Amino acid sequence: MPGIGNKIKFGTDGWRGIIADEFTFERLALVAPIAAQVLARTYGNTTGSNTIIVGYDRRFMSEDFARATAQAVTAVGFDVLLSETYAPTPAFSLAAKQHNALGALVITASHNPGSYSGLKVKGAFGGSVPPEVTKNIESLLDRPSSTSANPGKMTTFNPWSSYCDTLRAKVDLDRIRSYITQGKLTVFADVMHGAAAGGLAQILEVPVNELNSDRDPLFGGGAPEPLPKYLSRLFETIRTHSAEKGNLAVGLVFDGDSDRIAAVDGQGNFLSSQVLIPILIEHLAVNRGMKGELVKTVSGSDLMPRVAALHQIPVSETPVGYKYIADRMLETQVLLGGEESGGIGYGTHIPERDALLSALYVLEAVTQSGLDLSALYQQLQSKTNFHSAYDRIDLPLASMEVRSRLLDQLQTQPLKEIAGKAVVNCQTIDGYKFRLDDDSWLMIRFSGTEPVLRLYCEASTIEQVHQTLNWAKDWAES
Repeated sequence: MPGIGNKIKFGTDGWRGIIADEFTFERLALVAPIAAQVLARTYGNTTGSNTIIVGYDRRFMSEDFARATAQAVTAVGFDVLLSETYAPTPAFSLAAKQHNALGALVITASHNPGSYSGLKVKGAFGGSVPPEVTKNIESLLDRPSSTSANPGKMTTFNPWSSYCDTLRAKVDLDRIRSYITQGKLTVFADVMHGAAAGGLAQILEVPVNELNSDRDPLFGGGAPEPLPKYLSRLFETIRTHSAEKGNLAVGLVFDGDSDRIAAVDGQGNFLSSQVLIPILIEHLAVNRGMKGELVKTVSGSDLMPRVAALHQIPVSETPVGYKYIADRMLETQVLLGGEESGGIGYGTHIPERDALLSALYVLEAVTQSGLDLSALYQQLQSKTNFHSAYDRIDLPLASMEVRSRLLDQLQTQPLKEIAGKAVVNCQTIDGYKFRLDDDSWLMIRFSGTEPVLRLYCEASTIEQVHQTLNWAKDWAES
């Protein structure tokens, strides 16, 4: 198989590629056994295990890719627990920990469009392996594994039962159920044709209104990413419901492998994790009495540390990427770790994003307060005397050369003024985050693999946010 490993590159959370081009059965049969061997070298001493979990999502041919992965891994001598069905990625991370396995190999391309598939590698501890592990896998791809004289056993398991039991134990399920069955709360779940399908109803054991629950490998022509542009059906459904019924309503949105979440309030307004995380901090600290550190990425809203300060919760800030949050979760007691793109995890769970657990905590916050999500958010804005708006745009650049020129300009000619406001300071733990003299901020990050500029802004009004983002767009394009 000379040369077929040269297209296998692991990003921040696994290897992804276009099906039948970069992502093929042949490449999977090369990388899977090597990944298993690296997991064994990394976690074998602590687990004493020879077992690898293999799971998958609902993408095109995911179950076939998973079976091929399982066969390749057993051929080199490992035992495999192969999932009987699709499930959320965090369910497989949890299974790795609960079964004392070496780790998990999960066939998923997360929130990418339907033409993609991928492979996520999870460690024995129940989270994404660190970059040095995936670098080790990459370094061995030119040395294909030999089949073993003693192939491993393959058995199947249902990942949902233990996962649902684990999540049920973390919330006041009776209260949520009673609100739903008494008609005080209507829950809508847009599963975006992905791996969360059926999950919320299975955990709650009461019906929920699920949208896009059919298997559609093309994701309705979009991508299974919890962004407003893909959620028009959910917005319309909730607005119609609220006009007719008038009770509390919550919309929950899950990405393709159910590790990212967004929400929609009772009026049909989109709520990103920039809104949900402050609500969850308050709920966990006050209603649940939970302790620990808040871990936020540098792109997270300024409301997060302000809410944390109300409850004397220490705050740690990381570069963008959940792996940095997970690292912190392995080092100290964490209340919540969250990122702007929808990944939220909890120190009392596994060091992994888990959208279904986040959904349960959101429902618990609503039922304990009796308030709409936006009302809960507005309460926090009043308590902290901090009102803000946020938006982000991803700006395609003409080429990687343009990217290099802009990066050089930021390094050699630092910005002193942005959209007519003086720059007070610049934080560089990930990209360039400029704090302005009115306490708004603009963050500029470059994609590491493609000519794309990521622009983030928080300011006192949405008009000011868009004015600043437009200024940054003009700067980049000039």
